[in-house]
Amino acid sequence: MGTASCLTRARALLRIQNQLARECLAELLSTFVLIIITLSGSAQKVTSFETKGDLLTSYLAGALAVMVGIYIAGGISGAHMNPAFSLAMCLVEQFPWWKFPIFVLVQTVASFVSAGAVYILYYDAIWYYSNGTLTVSGPRETASIFATYPADYVSVANGFLDQVIGTGVLILGVMGIIDTRNKAVPKGLEPVVVALLVLSIECSMGSNCGCPLNPARDIGPRLFTYVAGWGPEVFRWEKGKGRGGDGG
Repeated sequence: MGTASCLTRARALLRIQNQLARECLAELLSTFVLIIITLSGSAQKVTSFETKGDLLTSYLAGALAVMVGIYIAGGISGAHMNPAFSLAMCLVEQFPWWKFPIFVLVQTVASFVSAGAVYILYYDAIWYYSNGTLTVSGPRETASIFATYPADYVSVANGFLDQVIGTGVLILGVMGIIDTRNKAVPKGLEPVVVALLVLSIECSMGSNCGCPLNPARDIGPRLFTYVAGWGPEVFRWEKGKGRGGDGG
């Protein structure tokens, strides 16, 4: 009885009362889980020389990570996990504009921290695979584990269009899924359907630029690679940089 009482008091003391703080924490946790699973799927594929993973497994990791993230924070913050989605919600007046920069910052910070966690998790594998050199291009490059890079044949204009269309399809699909006036998804299965949507986009639109779909998923980890030793090359694009990263 005494233990139960202590736990009740502890929960009451630790409970966050401020609604914005609760939403930010939920967004932080959901985005962290989304990115750590997505990047780990890519890291496993790359560092194992594709013997313990391939393009499909990395796509599955990213899609299922979206599902888990929505289950974590969907009822608290809406589990945006994506600045593009937050912007879309603002445009349709379902999310206040003043929260937009806060959510974008939280999502980017969570992505940065996730990249650091993946680097620690795969530290030995990354250094073994790269022969002790962190590079952005070449046969043993490892930057694409964390961020996405366009294929050699993709122009800047085509790359921009690729991202607009891919992200647009994602937002349109999610809006249709959550619209209560539309054909309803069974309650509780919305995250599963969104994950299938993400997987379908990755499998059909991933070859040009790696299908990031999420600015925070790319910017946060890219910033991490910059400070972690890959250098300013992570912000430059040139022919022959190697494969694009895997989306999510």
